[in-house]
Amino acid sequence: MPCLPATIGDLMTSSPLLGRPGAVQQEGGGVAAHYGDPLREQRLLAEGAGLVDRSDRDVLAVPGADRLSWLHSLTSQHLDRLADGTGTEALVLSPHGHVEHHLVLAELGGTTWIDVEPGTGDALAAFLQKMRFLLRVEPAKVTDDWAVLSLVGPTGAEVLGAAALPIPDAVTALPGGGFVRRMPPIGDGAPVVDVVVPRGDLGAVAERLITVGATPAGAQAYDALRVEARRPRLGVDSDHRTIPNEMSWLTTAVHLDKGCYRGQETVARVHNLGRPPRRLVLLHLDGVSEVLAEPGTPVLAGTREVGRVGSVVRHYELGVIALALVKQSVAVDAALTVAGSTASIDPDDVPAETDAERAAARERVRAVRSATIGR
Repeated sequence: MPCLPATIGDLMTSSPLLGRPGAVQQEGGGVAAHYGDPLREQRLLAEGAGLVDRSDRDVLAVPGADRLSWLHSLTSQHLDRLADGTGTEALVLSPHGHVEHHLVLAELGGTTWIDVEPGTGDALAAFLQKMRFLLRVEPAKVTDDWAVLSLVGPTGAEVLGAAALPIPDAVTALPGGGFVRRMPPIGDGAPVVDVVVPRGDLGAVAERLITVGATPAGAQAYDALRVEARRPRLGVDSDHRTIPNEMSWLTTAVHLDKGCYRGQETVARVHNLGRPPRRLVLLHLDGVSEVLAEPGTPVLAGTREVGRVGSVVRHYELGVIALALVKQSVAVDAALTVAGSTASIDPDDVPAETDAERAAARERVRAVRSATIGR
């Protein structure tokens, strides 16, 4: 994604971490795309401990005695017995089962905390406000008072300990407000802990973690490992037609034994049939073009459009890779292209029935990566 040098004007309205040496601001966002060397920053996340500023995410706070049963009725997740000090993911779907919001939730001290993609919080809050009725739940609202940092890497626990911060099993409160929560790993298993703090403390908490061993890493590094782990972003890797069955969200954000929520019939029907119209895959691209394809760029098999890419990144080991939604009918040996670049589906995402098909998929990926190395 394009990025711009931070300016004095940007620093007045964006994260204080943009004032750190080498910070390059993500275009259209208020956080750093990188701090001078995005490929090195990726390796730090994979092998050490990197601190990623994700303070552009929208945060909502939902207090009230009926909050869990209320959210349970509105989302795809089983929430009415969500225990204090735990977290999960959920989706808000359209009546036809299309994904409208992806929620990351933490239940703590009588409040359900929700963070969502940057710029989507107002729409989610408006929807929740309309659905309050007479329940004992306070209006959910986007708050400017909280910010999200992510500590990524195998030595992250050591950094938390050195900073005198708790190492969470799930969600743990912080003295003075905020919490830390364990998230699913990214990359090839790099642990992730989110640190949610009062926005006014963002700079001080980041400095505290950096002083004891965390290295600043930008959004580009985080995205590269996220793509490797096949963790989609709403509105980037999904489109207006996306249903949960096409994504990994079916296992992380949907409770398949739960009914009576908007869009549930579509999810159940497609799950029982076992054939969603598309599937999320990891693509390897030849990297011939210096310019990465934008989200929404078609995936072509010959001249026929068979899908669309979402996140496209340069990975420090895998080269240019992308998450893509492709039709179920795409053949395992299809010759694919994206914006003129040769593309191949990762062998782990090929619905192959035989070892020979898997071996052929691996050979296609090797050919694509060889083209990148040899150019």
